[in-house]
Parts: sequence; structure tokens; C-alpha cells
Amino acid sequence: MRLRGVAWRAHNPRWAFDPASGRGAALYGGRFNRPGRPTLYASMRFETAWLEAQQAFPFKAQPMTLCGYDVDCEDVVDLTDSATLAALGVDHATLACPWESLADRLIAEGRAGIVAPSFAFGATGADVNAIFWRWGPDPPHQVRVIDDAGRLPKNDASWR
Repeated sequence: MRLRGVAWRAHNPRWAFDPASGRGAALYGGRFNRPGRPTLYASMRFETAWLEAQQAFPFKAQPMTLCGYDVDCEDVVDLTDSATLAALGVDHATLACPWESLADRLIAEGRAGIVAPSFAFGATGADVNAIFWRWGPDPPHQVRVIDDAGRLPKNDASWR
């Protein structure tokens, strides 16, 4: 499928100078990537981005930098669609577990990313994430941070 629209991500403010790098996921791995693979995790609603970012602190919100991304990305697999899940041999209940092997398979097929339900504390059916393994500033795999006013820092010097 082709995913178009605005996606959102709530970042630790310390890393606001590089909001499209995917390096944090590469360092530690995530639900849909193994360590070593840059991956950009985003959400299709800003409320979902906040839920995702606060998972470790569900009762004590921490400061975050909320960024929007202009998305026009082809080769995305919709894991919110039951027919797609069935074709992949995955059910919704087991999708809640880490799925590095599914990600490995989709990456090997040349997929740029997935759309998947959020399993963050407090998430509802409206809370959907977009996870990108291949992205850049231009189509066909565009995921470009929206910062027309130039408000994001250009490097990490502002944190020293």
C-alpha cells in the first residue's frame, strides 16, 4: 500500500536535533527491528505518539518534543488489516509480541515499512503506528520531518 499523510513522533528532547535518524531503534532494537537496523517508529495520531513515548512512565509524563512527518511512502504493509494478517500467517493477538522475524521477512521482500496497531498502555483501535525501515526526504519512501519554521536544533550543542 501507499501511505500518505502526517505521522507523529514524540522524542526525548535530547535527540530533537535528529528526529528522522532511526538511530535509537538501531542501538536498542524494537518490536519490529533488530539491533543494528535503523528504524523510524511513528504514529498516525499525535495522541498515539504521546502514548507510545510514555510507555515507561504511564503515570508520570516526561518532557517530549513532538514532531510531525510528511509521509508519502510506497511499499508499506498494513498489519491492521485482517486479510493481510491472515496472508502473512499472523493473528492480532500474537502481533502484540516482538516480531523481529516478521520484520526480517518483510524487509527481505523489499518492504519500506508497516502500519500496525499500537499496544501502548491506554491505546484503542484508533491508535495506529507506522514503522519505517526505508525512508528519506523524497518519494517513493518519503518520511520528512515538518519544520518549516526551523525550530528544531541543528545539532546537539544546545544540550551541553
